[in-house]
This record gives sequence, C-alpha cells and structure tokens, in this order.
Amino acid sequence: MTRITEDVPEVDEPEVSLGDRAAAALLDYREGKHQALADFVKEATPLLWHTARAQGADREHADDVVQNTWMALVRNAHSIQEPHAVLKWLLVTAKRGAWEVVRKQRDDQKRRTELPDDLLDGPVGALPSSDPTPETQVLEVERDRHLWRAVLQLPDRCQQLLRLISLADRPDYKYISSAIGMPVGSIGSNRGRCLAKLRDIMESDQGDRTWETS
Repeated sequence: MTRITEDVPEVDEPEVSLGDRAAAALLDYREGKHQALADFVKEATPLLWHTARAQGADREHADDVVQNTWMALVRNAHSIQEPHAVLKWLLVTAKRGAWEVVRKQRDDQKRRTELPDDLLDGPVGALPSSDPTPETQVLEVERDRHLWRAVLQLPDRCQQLLRLISLADRPDYKYISSAIGMPVGSIGSNRGRCLAKLRDIMESDQGDRTWETS
C-alpha cells in the first residue's frame, strides 16, 4: 500500500524583537548565564553609540558613554523590576550620559575662552595665530544658530532622523530604525523629505542673507 503524505508548509517563527532579546539576556544574567548578555552587548552597542552621538557627543566620548551604560546595567541588573524595559532603560541612560558629557565639554570650552587680561598681550614678534578671525567665528556661529533654529522647526521625527544620519560617517539604517522606530525601507525617502522641509524653512527664514565665510 502506498502511503500518501502531505507536505506541511513550514511556518516562519516570528522574529524576536530587540526589546525581548534584552529582557531574555537580563534574566539569563541574573541566573548566572552571562553569555547571553555578552552576545546582546555586541548586538546593541552600535545602537547605544549612535544614540550617544545623536545627543552631540564626539566619537571618543560616545565610546565612554556606551561603556558606562553597560557597566550601569551590570550594577543594577538585580534591581531592575521590569526586564522588558531594559532596552528603554539602556537608551535613556546613554542619552543622559551623553548630555552630561556635552555639558562638561561646553563648560570646559567656556573656561578656556575666558582668559585673564594679562594673557591677551602676546610677546613681541609672536607668530600670527592660525585660529579663525573673530569675524569668521561670528559668521560661523550665526550660520550654525540659523541652521539649528531651522532644525528645531521640523517635526520631532525629522529632527531625530537627521541628527542620527548627520552624526555618523556611515549611518547604519538598521540601528537608526531601532532607535526611532522607523522601517528601514522608509528611512531614505523620509530623509529626503526632511531635508527638503529643512531647506524650505532655511530659505524662508534667511531671505536674502548669506552665511558664507571666506
């Protein structure tokens, strides 16, 4: 007798979200299974790095922020009450760390520029400074201020997208998608629309003024 069999189609299992993987890694870590967390660190580090950069941290300080974020997770691993909030906790911690870094950098820069009067008189015959002239600096500051004022008029979604794209030499659409919840396939088209809106805002505000420096 010939047995008749039916081919049962394979059903793809639903993809586990990054938030679910974060929760599972934390629970395994609490049970002494550290490899899951180590694997998740490798997976999520680029996302946290892009998040820190989007807040204005430079590359070196973004690395420090990410490292400190993971150390904070390990320190608080047993006190986090909701494992499925781990990913959000990581992103918030990275953002706050980046904000603190940027604030300190601005404070340091301000202190360096506030020189005593007796340091303003250089020695006779000193070489001319290669720093930008005050006129150039003023124009650059005004140009940047005009740009960011225009950026702040964009919808929040556009602001987040343009910051993430502009602060990375080679933006990773996968991690940008995870950071702001935008489908990978729509990032390019949304970027074009956001830039067009930004250009329209700048042209409307700028009028006949130009911000070119020599």
